[in-house]
Amino acid sequence: MLYYLFEYLESQFSIPGASVFQFITFRAAAAFILSLLVSSIYGRRIIDFLRKQQIGETVRDLGLEGQKQKSGTPTMGGVIIILATLIPVILLTKLDNIYIVILIITTVWMGSIGFLDDYIKVFKKDKEGLKGKFKVLGQVGLGVIVGSMLYFNDGVTIKEQLPVEQQVVQENGKRKVFGEAHKSTKTTIPFFKNNEFDYVKPLSFLGDGYQKYGWVIFIFITVFIVTGISNGANLTDGIDGLAAGSSAIIVITLAVFAWVSGNIIFADYLDVMYIPNSGEMTVFILAFAGALIGFLWYNTYPAQVFMGDTGSLTIGGIIAVIAISIRKELLLPILAGIFVVENLSVIMQVSWFKYTKKKFGEGRRIFKMAPLHHHYQKLNYHESKIVVRFWIIGILLAVFTIVTLKLR
Repeated sequence: MLYYLFEYLESQFSIPGASVFQFITFRAAAAFILSLLVSSIYGRRIIDFLRKQQIGETVRDLGLEGQKQKSGTPTMGGVIIILATLIPVILLTKLDNIYIVILIITTVWMGSIGFLDDYIKVFKKDKEGLKGKFKVLGQVGLGVIVGSMLYFNDGVTIKEQLPVEQQVVQENGKRKVFGEAHKSTKTTIPFFKNNEFDYVKPLSFLGDGYQKYGWVIFIFITVFIVTGISNGANLTDGIDGLAAGSSAIIVITLAVFAWVSGNIIFADYLDVMYIPNSGEMTVFILAFAGALIGFLWYNTYPAQVFMGDTGSLTIGGIIAVIAISIRKELLLPILAGIFVVENLSVIMQVSWFKYTKKKFGEGRRIFKMAPLHHHYQKLNYHESKIVVRFWIIGILLAVFTIVTLKLR
């Protein structure tokens, strides 16, 4: 909204300084500061409201140290993250940008699913919350919506670098490096020199016209990534500060990729895929990062509030959609390695338990407890130490992910 206001003021009245809102970097910085203030200042009021309404966490006894003391801690704090993200986004972004529209839909959609799950847990006194099949259905629904919008909307395009012999100096003196914007199902593969892969290629066995079926595989992959990452974030939210801190590291890294991918100069310099209009996502991402850091103020040990599924499902959904939008989803196993490992630890534990129970008549475990962070709690590591060490690993993974820009 402010973007359009200052654009109007500049065009009509030439007010000094109004043009600063045209710069993504300025609006991104302003969004970060505003979201940080909203989440840290008004977050306190929301926590007090949740406590007053007795919206507290019901903790199952899993035999973990310090677990019982957390019972009654206000939950559904993900509302803080959602509000602190959407307020700066509505004020400072171009709301007609397709990527911003998709991210707003993602935030509201996943936030609603998580809110419903927390509502059932708190007010219906059902510890299981929303049944798993309905959660998955909601995640799949979002994946279909996001995949369809990215595939069919004419505003989602890429520009590919022209061969050197086709690059020319234009009348304005600038060198034309990229071709015309066009629809594409290409994505980025890390570590390869020719680091692009077209999702449609595996369908070439269908013969001529196979490209028209590209939407099937693209939407399937979108659904798979959205479901996997949102579940990973949900599983990671098990001890104070782990999910919020790990997510902040991931989204700040994604902000770098979004800005580079949407900036034609840096896309050329770093030889990465140029995605027109994707740079606007940087404003959303930094608003999201500010909200996470502000929330972390109250969520670090000992937590004064838990994000609940309202926050964790939303976080995972947003991270997945950002990565898909900037064609960096194949970097998620590295960048979101914490989420992936937490997910795998549960899959391995459950699968091995079922297999050994069927074969030996007694279920056996790989870890003392899953997800993985609970395994270390069972080994008597203090949860603060576990969280900080996971953050350190997350930072190392983020640095390595950025290095892949030139590591081919």
